[in-house]
Amino acid sequence: MNKVIRIGTRDSELALWQAKTVQNALEKAGHKTELVPVKSTGDLNLDQPLYEMGITGIFTKTLDVAMIKGEIDIAVHSMKDVPTALPKGIVEAAVLKRANTKDILIHKGLDFLESEGIIATGSLRRKAQWLNKHPNHKVVDLRGNVNTRMKKLDDNDWNGAIFAAAGLERIALKPDNFTDLNWMIPAPAQGAMLVVAMEEDEFTRKALALLNHRESEITVHIEREFLKVLEGGCTAPIGALATIDKDLVYFEGALFSLDGKEKIGVEKTVSIHDIENLGRRCAEEILNNGGAKLMQQIKAEINTEG
Repeated sequence: MNKVIRIGTRDSELALWQAKTVQNALEKAGHKTELVPVKSTGDLNLDQPLYEMGITGIFTKTLDVAMIKGEIDIAVHSMKDVPTALPKGIVEAAVLKRANTKDILIHKGLDFLESEGIIATGSLRRKAQWLNKHPNHKVVDLRGNVNTRMKKLDDNDWNGAIFAAAGLERIALKPDNFTDLNWMIPAPAQGAMLVVAMEEDEFTRKALALLNHRESEITVHIEREFLKVLEGGCTAPIGALATIDKDLVYFEGALFSLDGKEKIGVEKTVSIHDIENLGRRCAEEILNNGGAKLMQQIKAEINTEG
């Protein structure tokens, strides 16, 4: 069959890099493809914090609509941006091999760490974890694509800004003045790329199945299950990371209060044969250890701010 697989993508440099990576892999396998850039609501509104716009799906909604309308066949996303529940008719078709999962700090010198400082991030998770470790610091909102955020850091008197290492590495923007935040728990599925397709489109799903990386698929699904059970439809500062070492799966996850003062965490090491519902089990442990009450508090605070 000579079907041309139309690849929908956001038109930022990073999103296009991700889409072209999938395009190259499909073409190498003998398929014909076409890139279809689409502007998303999340890219167009740079002044409003993500959580006020209902962060769930803000970067994927436009592509979902285009796919359901038949304008594109697949969409490529940073998996951490994708809601844990996909729209009806759209399914996960491939999780690509995961890249660097770390958060990094781009800084203008590290002298401020032991005193007062200003850090920029648009992420509730990063903000809460930074304040948990550096309660004397101020955290300001930072929005836009990677290039925009790097420029804003240069143009302001902030001490630093937090980025996902994978995004900067993919488009060769990672500067020398960075430090790995090894203590910061990443977003569920950080560093992973997801390709989605229509459930009924067997040709495209079969083509994409060859791109799937099984180990990455396992770990991100554990993290996203953890997120789904904890969130209950509400955006919150949640970190999760699952890793596989031979026959063992190591999981670390945490829920933070918005101001970072409270942290409820969980760590588990299980056999690869015992991973069914691992994300759910870890989430339920947090909910039972005060997480349910903390989630109610977070929901109330976000509704008040909104």
